[in-house]
Amino acid sequence: MKFCLLRPFFLCLLVISSFAGYSQNLQPGFQPKEYLQLLSAVERFRDSTNYQYSTPAPEGMELKFRSEPVPLENSWQFWLRNDNVGIISIRGTTSKGISWLENFYCAMIPAIGSLQINDSTKFEYRLAADTNALVHAGWTLGLAFIAPGVLETIKSNYQQGVKEFIIFGHSQGGALAFLLTSYLYYLKGTAIPSDIVLKSYCSAAPKPGNLYYAYDFDFITRDGWGLHVVNALDWVPESPMSIQTLSDMNKTSPLNHIDRIFSRQKLFEKIYLKHAFGSMDESTKKASKKFQKYLGNDVFKLIHKTLPQLKEPEYGPSMNYMSAGTPIILQPYPGYREQFADSTGRNFFLHHHIKAYYELTRHHYDVK
Repeated sequence: MKFCLLRPFFLCLLVISSFAGYSQNLQPGFQPKEYLQLLSAVERFRDSTNYQYSTPAPEGMELKFRSEPVPLENSWQFWLRNDNVGIISIRGTTSKGISWLENFYCAMIPAIGSLQINDSTKFEYRLAADTNALVHAGWTLGLAFIAPGVLETIKSNYQQGVKEFIIFGHSQGGALAFLLTSYLYYLKGTAIPSDIVLKSYCSAAPKPGNLYYAYDFDFITRDGWGLHVVNALDWVPESPMSIQTLSDMNKTSPLNHIDRIFSRQKLFEKIYLKHAFGSMDESTKKASKKFQKYLGNDVFKLIHKTLPQLKEPEYGPSMNYMSAGTPIILQPYPGYREQFADSTGRNFFLHHHIKAYYELTRHHYDVK
């Protein structure tokens, strides 16, 4: 009888002790040593027999899995740190044409929707809560191929006690890291447990979507859980090109009610202002439509040769690309331009390579 009365008390102690035994290892904000280890890990996608590594071998972490390349050449690795933190490391652009087409396929599609990959496979995704959010079509297609494997790896490792995960990518891999982070966040509590901790480093990443996607990403990773690391001399984070039209702005903007404002002006001023403003507005709309055609419909036809059953999605009426994530800016230090000098003037990726990011981080954060 006494044991029965004491049993709830012992159960409470057991629960409390189990929580007390769990200590979170991932911390928010930019951790220089953590980032350098991630750069070292992602460089290991390269074949060491044909490539000289610019970073030392990653320490305190073990490569557990490397995926085979998917149809658009994306690939990812799973590393496990000694402190039981899992790392999803996503490869960047390769030399193959289809990998570059994924980058150029930059018409925007809704951040909530589906992609019909073939007759039997549909990829359902939710990358934002805001229905105004739009994302890069090519990288969302890349996400469609890697997401199932990543999801299974996270679930199986969670069963082994791994509850904290870093999502990392450099270059194109960084763009996919944005989208994968959003994808996993909106699956928490359904497809994956709600107590999983996610932290993202999107290194040298281009812009993943429109302003409303950027707002959403920054909100769900607020307080230092979603980082965008940029070399100030790297052009890749400046891409894709962005065009803002009136339709990209919030409906409450007075610019969407410009006729009402102009109506208060004198007749000739009103005629001139309406003509000038209308001309500027029309030019941005035309430019946006051209981008959608060339970088949407036309590039899709080329990708369709590799994925003949892929159904072309409907594109959003925007090319207003924006950066996302907490910015970690790496400015050139004295002597950097001499160390990373391009005598030919044609090494367009000199400041984009892992070595440049590695050396900038070491210098600015005094990491030996």
